[in-house]
Amino acid sequence: MKFTVLGSGSTGNAVLISSETTNVLVDAGMSAREILRRLGEMGVAHDQLDGVLITHEHGDHAGGLRVLLGTVDCPVYISRPTEDAYYDTKAGGQNGDSESSKRRNALKDKTQEIESNREFRIGDIDFEPFSVPHDAADNFGFVAKKDGVKVATLMDFGHISDLIKESLKGCDAIVVESNHSRDMLRACSVYTWELKQRIMSGTGHLSNEDLSDWLQNEFDGTARHIVLAHLSQRANEPHLARLTAETALKMRSPLFKAETKISISHHKEPTEWFRF
Repeated sequence: MKFTVLGSGSTGNAVLISSETTNVLVDAGMSAREILRRLGEMGVAHDQLDGVLITHEHGDHAGGLRVLLGTVDCPVYISRPTEDAYYDTKAGGQNGDSESSKRRNALKDKTQEIESNREFRIGDIDFEPFSVPHDAADNFGFVAKKDGVKVATLMDFGHISDLIKESLKGCDAIVVESNHSRDMLRACSVYTWELKQRIMSGTGHLSNEDLSDWLQNEFDGTARHIVLAHLSQRANEPHLARLTAETALKMRSPLFKAETKISISHHKEPTEWFRF
């Protein structure tokens, strides 16, 4: 199994998880054109996708889906609450040509209903989802499993719950949100105080400091790779996010040292392939 983060940040998110015979696109938060370009850059043609998995309805995770389905002909794996929320848009239009209608037409006969607490399979990859605390209809992270390899992906969550802690044990790689620096967020002149409160809430986004606390005190040390994702382009800095995480690993008890490599995802380009 292998994976790449095609792009991640405030402007859009997408991950590609592959085996020798299966390719799954996780979320479609960038433009369809950009997603297709980045898939091609990683050597995967649009007709090689076996499924698109949508974790939640927010625009930076599902905003490119409708247009993408004009090119990609594969099932969309989505939970019923998320699908309903995806259609519930205020975007305008007249005479049945609203964004909501366009989305319904694009997904017609293309969806495979999943549940955020029940395991499912796409091709030869098993997915074990788990709910995460975020202000979306039914947001979930998951562990993708094949031949004993376990890769976790989770973004858009406000705190590390007991369920998340348990789900991340024994994983070989983890793609996890490190959204903002608390100090940078507080000082950000572009964000309103209401938006800052939402981001810092228990159902908002995870900070560098929150992730650091987990890495130092509760991470089991199994993962060979941890990829930091969904970095805010206004309230974070890639080198700071990496340094905070790496420092936390170094501060672990000598009895629980972790040989884990910290990598950063980018909003403008894919990461390398991480192979297992």
